[in-house]
Amino acid sequence: MRKFNIRKVLDGLTAVSSAASASSAAQQQQAGNRETEIQETLQSEHFQLCKTVRHGFPYQPSALAFDPVQKILAIGTQTGALRLFGRPGVECYCQHDSGAAVIQLQFLINEGALVSALADDTLHLWNLRQKRPAILHSLKFNRERITFCHLPFQSKWLYVGTERGNIHIVNVESFTLSGYVIMWNKAIELSSKSHPGPIVHISDNPMDEGKLLIGFESGTVVLWDLKSKKADYRYTHDEAIHSVAWHHEGKQFICSHSDGTLTIWNVKSPAKPFQTITPHGKQLKDGKKPEPCKPILKVEYKTTRAGEPFIILSGGLSYDTVGRRPCLTVMHGKSTAVLEMDYSIVDFLTLCETPYPNDFQEPYAVVVLLEKDLVLIDLAQNGYPIFENPYPLTIHESPVTCCEYFADCPVDLIPALYSVGARQKRQGYSKKEWPISGGNWGLITQSYPEIIITGHADGSIKFWDASAITLQVLYKLKTAKVFEKSRNKDDRPNTDIVDEDPYAIQIISWCPESRMLCIAGVSAHVIIYRFSKQEVTTEVIPMLEVRLLYEINDVESPDGEQVPPLPTPGTGSNPQSIVPQSHPSTSSSSSDGLRDNVPCLKVKNSPLKQSPGYQIELVIQLVWVSGEPPQQITSLAVNSAYGLVVFGNCNGIAMVDYLQKTVLLNLGTIELYGSNDPYRREPRSPRKTRQPSGAGLCDINEGTTVPEDRCKSPTSAKMSRKLSLPTELKPDLDVKDNSFSRSRSSSVTSIDKESREAISALHFCETFTRKADTSPSPCLWVGTTLGTVLVIALNLPPGGEQRLLQPVIVSPSGTILRLKGAILRMAFLDTTGALVPPAHEPWREHNVPEDKDEKDKSKKRRPVSVSPSSSQEISENQYAVICSEKQAKVISLPSQNCIYKQNITETSFVLRGDIVSLSNSICLACFCANGHIMTFSLPSLRPLLDVYYLPLTNMRIARTFCFTNNGQALYLVSPTEIQRLTYSQETCENLQEMLGELFTPVETPEAPNRGFFKGLFGGGAQSLDREELFGESASGKASRSLAQHIPGPGGIEGVKGAASGVVGELARARLALDERGQKLGELEEKTAAMLYSADSFSKHAHEMMLKYKDKKWYQF
Repeated sequence: MRKFNIRKVLDGLTAVSSAASASSAAQQQQAGNRETEIQETLQSEHFQLCKTVRHGFPYQPSALAFDPVQKILAIGTQTGALRLFGRPGVECYCQHDSGAAVIQLQFLINEGALVSALADDTLHLWNLRQKRPAILHSLKFNRERITFCHLPFQSKWLYVGTERGNIHIVNVESFTLSGYVIMWNKAIELSSKSHPGPIVHISDNPMDEGKLLIGFESGTVVLWDLKSKKADYRYTHDEAIHSVAWHHEGKQFICSHSDGTLTIWNVKSPAKPFQTITPHGKQLKDGKKPEPCKPILKVEYKTTRAGEPFIILSGGLSYDTVGRRPCLTVMHGKSTAVLEMDYSIVDFLTLCETPYPNDFQEPYAVVVLLEKDLVLIDLAQNGYPIFENPYPLTIHESPVTCCEYFADCPVDLIPALYSVGARQKRQGYSKKEWPISGGNWGLITQSYPEIIITGHADGSIKFWDASAITLQVLYKLKTAKVFEKSRNKDDRPNTDIVDEDPYAIQIISWCPESRMLCIAGVSAHVIIYRFSKQEVTTEVIPMLEVRLLYEINDVESPDGEQVPPLPTPGTGSNPQSIVPQSHPSTSSSSSDGLRDNVPCLKVKNSPLKQSPGYQIELVIQLVWVSGEPPQQITSLAVNSAYGLVVFGNCNGIAMVDYLQKTVLLNLGTIELYGSNDPYRREPRSPRKTRQPSGAGLCDINEGTTVPEDRCKSPTSAKMSRKLSLPTELKPDLDVKDNSFSRSRSSSVTSIDKESREAISALHFCETFTRKADTSPSPCLWVGTTLGTVLVIALNLPPGGEQRLLQPVIVSPSGTILRLKGAILRMAFLDTTGALVPPAHEPWREHNVPEDKDEKDKSKKRRPVSVSPSSSQEISENQYAVICSEKQAKVISLPSQNCIYKQNITETSFVLRGDIVSLSNSICLACFCANGHIMTFSLPSLRPLLDVYYLPLTNMRIARTFCFTNNGQALYLVSPTEIQRLTYSQETCENLQEMLGELFTPVETPEAPNRGFFKGLFGGGAQSLDREELFGESASGKASRSLAQHIPGPGGIEGVKGAASGVVGELARARLALDERGQKLGELEEKTAAMLYSADSFSKHAHEMMLKYKDKKWYQF
């Protein structure tokens, strides 16, 4: 046996003698000379970090607004986020710095501006005329709390109602307060003995801007005359008010109340309501009042020219409908439709043909904002169908548990996935176009295809087209359908190792070229899928059960079975590692009555119809071993050229030949080392002494101490990181839930943490396995949580039929390398410094019989790497790039000398490391737990970028963060949203062009015609000179202590400050042009406004002349 130099294994972690260090220095010098041939083109100026777009449903929505002319929708959230939606593909995300909840949004209709009111009593004016909206002005109320705002159409005066019941008026141009205030006591006078409560509604009479309708929470409504500064009418009701809505003629209004009633009032009859309706109340025969119902939270009253008005409301169901889903009720004439929603209703808006409140509204759709969805209902079609939502708002349909991101995929992939996904679409949607159609798309400057894959808690996998900063779902795969589902909780087998979501996806391994997909689930199961455009019916689902043990000197094992250290060459598989499929696993137990050889999930035994798309090739399950559940899988890799899949956990590693459906390798981690194990490990206590555990996970949450540092690297003890656990799969679990108790039986004995070494990284490649190798050969590189890299040699039979008949022989090579911290990622470079991708087979349709020529080809086809190195001379070398939680190393092969080393972080640890291509070169990109994003050149590992981006605030970020080619990265920023970012300076520069525009110049529709008789007899809408009433000259200045004006960073000024770095000058030149264009645009608008006002003045003058033409002087 060759003598092993432990110094090289530990590679600088232990002290070396001066002679050894001198010789290694000489080797490094020699390697360095060879290295000078590789020209590195990436420099730090190629890197810049910025957020690009945010996709998904706005998390915890709280407010909704719609611009009926621009056709743009705005949603505010409880965390101060603002999401704006135009036509499909036009989306925008903004954030209020304070993070306070958005309580209301008001568009300045067709002005390209939006007012937001926040729970911290601030008002903000957003400029939407730029691609990245910014705040122009803010106003902070000091003494009063904002409860409701109202901005009349084409007015610059915003009414702000407060908790004290007062109304203040804000000029939205200057964002200053008017001296005009409506005090609550003046409004109600003696009509009520007590305080009327906060303001819940403000609106002006559609036919008379001088009359303001004020709703107080207690049930009082006041019609206030703005000119005379007194109340015209007061309407009192003994039930609290939630909302108020006008009939467009201004003669009636409707109120919704807390007892589930609606009251309709005639403006001039304040004594009692004209009509009281209880939409969901049971009408009692004796003429008694109907039973009270739940509050009606909002009501809208919309009129149509041709028929009855629509009354649309949320809430109001009777109290005996326990468990009934939230409903939106549409009352139209005598018909009442109750539309059930999947989640509770946050807000809704009726979309109407006209922005003018004094015209027939002609409603055509209702936007319903739910807690976790956005629904649009078509009011014009019978049955009120919903519109098909074109936005990517279903990311969270089931909680996301893992993500992978692939940029620069093969060009035929997206069309292939789209064609199989198109068959999955639901039917029965409205035939009409999506009504939110504002804005314009940006320029597409990125032409490469991008795919995002999300794994979910229910076992589903979604493929998304993410090209050119958009997102669209392509295809959904349900992995759970291969398993038997338990009908109820009692029926559930107690083999489950997780309480809920037993099908949750933990790891996705995908080869875009061959389209092979492999997933690892939380119940220690692995499924291999092949892509096919043909539908097939699988009579028997191919499955393997693997018994992956963790044994050290455990001679007293009750079943007396000892796992051989290596599979015997020739058989190619370890007979004890695979339980035959016919084995009656459900009733299996070992001699002492412990559960044994049972998988956690039961595979269906009936034929399975598989639609075009991803179809099951093989199901692999780890089984219980003598009362101990299988450990969750921590790493996974699939290779289409070799026909192999490999996975590991904290017990060991298993390799499966998915073509022959056999287990090739089944080893404990320690057995991989052979005699080269650098650790002194204690033998495990005999299994006989342990308590039997039959209950799996359900009964161990209390009073059980479970070793915390099982399955984790000793270097990461500072933060309890257990990324591969089902507890983390729940997006919002408390930290206290993160104990290991849910993933293990309570019978685990205390094990020294070093003895549990998990497999953390796997990489198939064609490279030099040993120092003495003269040519590269197929092998598997294995990384562990203790920072060890081991190499397993693969001996593959020839291609064609021989591949299915002869066994694959696998054997550890004896090569061992060491790094600090758990191994995260490995990759290989050729002599020119180019990335050597793992070997792969091109995709072909497997469900169609091959013709003769194809068969001949496939016989000749041998899994070869696409590496340039494999065809070069023997003297050529390769470079292994290995990244761990703490450091990165570049190792020259076959000599195994470390030629470059970089300590990435001392105080933190790397959560994600990826070797990616950028600007025709490659680099190592890392995201650290301390929030830093870093990139390093390859092979020299020079630092190129180090930016503090965001701290690790929760496990969701750690679980979903990933880098990909061309400077793209993403992570799940909330349970419902994906945040994309770029670290490429070129993409940052082009981003402005790629973003869509929200504001597009649109003419405001003409005002409704007043008609000759209305003009003659003084009917129709009454206008009001608000400037005269609310301006400083008339109402004086507001109290300075009431509110404080804060100028925003908005508009072009804000962007100016942000433009910095190499592109600063270029950006400033572009901004100057933008600014000039904007000023010219403003000038043009002002000219148009002057022309319009001159035109309307001449019209008014003409009308006045007609009105008084035939009157005598004494009739005036």
